[in-house]
Amino acid sequence: MRRIFARALAILVLAGLAACSGQENTDRAVPLHVLLIPADGGTESGTLADYKPVFQAVGKTAGIDFDLKVAQSYGAVVEALCNGTADVAFVGPVTYLQAKERGCAQLLAVAVENGKSEYFAGIFARKDGPVRAIGDLRGRSLALGDVNSTSSFVIPVAMLVEAKLDPVTDLGALRLTGSHANSLAALLEKRVDAAALSFDSFEKAVREGVPGVEGVQVIARSEPIPYPPLVMNSKLPEALKTKLRQAFADVAKAPGIRPEMIRGYGGKQVDGYDSAFPAERFDDAARKMALVSDELKGEILKKSSER
Repeated sequence: MRRIFARALAILVLAGLAACSGQENTDRAVPLHVLLIPADGGTESGTLADYKPVFQAVGKTAGIDFDLKVAQSYGAVVEALCNGTADVAFVGPVTYLQAKERGCAQLLAVAVENGKSEYFAGIFARKDGPVRAIGDLRGRSLALGDVNSTSSFVIPVAMLVEAKLDPVTDLGALRLTGSHANSLAALLEKRVDAAALSFDSFEKAVREGVPGVEGVQVIARSEPIPYPPLVMNSKLPEALKTKLRQAFADVAKAPGIRPEMIRGYGGKQVDGYDSAFPAERFDDAARKMALVSDELKGEILKKSSER
């Protein structure tokens, strides 16, 4: 009888432990899924290296777990936000506006550097090449990035339109490389006469000592563009949205957080994050982007496929 009682007691203890374990697993927070546009220009590890530090800092201070992944394209981030597989995303202004228009994304925070939350797109050419100004692009070849990229496609194409250059009829060959770094590589390897990319991406190449980058010059610079934002899925619980906004707003001042952990686009160290950045500040960018219609995008895609 003693043995039977002992065995029954052991079973009850094990059942109790299993129940406690199950309860513990139920209560444990599920990581928030973060999707990043492939801003580094082709390497998943590079993009992750840019953004892991700040998400680790936020996670440490706010007790939130994040699972970071890099998307294969800008459009994939919009779809992930809209189908619910992404909770938070780092995007470009165009991607944010596309997701917002579909009701899938709300602004979370925008990085601040030297008191400003802005960046610039540019068109670059080799110093030893034939292009010195945007007007010199007539009949010349140009590398562009992802069709949904703000600073490597949409804004540079808008700059061409404002300069009275039709990218389809007035320029020579167009090459859609898919990323900022690929466009710069095409320029450095003399496969194109000019390349469109963000100044952040160009400055990152300079910092990393990419061979040949010292032989590149700026031929056109955009007006300021609102900094590529962090956004959150519109369907997240309101309490979680508030917690995320507060966490990013406070992260740069949190105890134990080193300044080099606070990173932004291109892995650049920034001052902090503004979670009260007005969404309407993206309206001017939206008007500029409207110069690049879906029809024009289609014509550029068609021309870029010609060899």
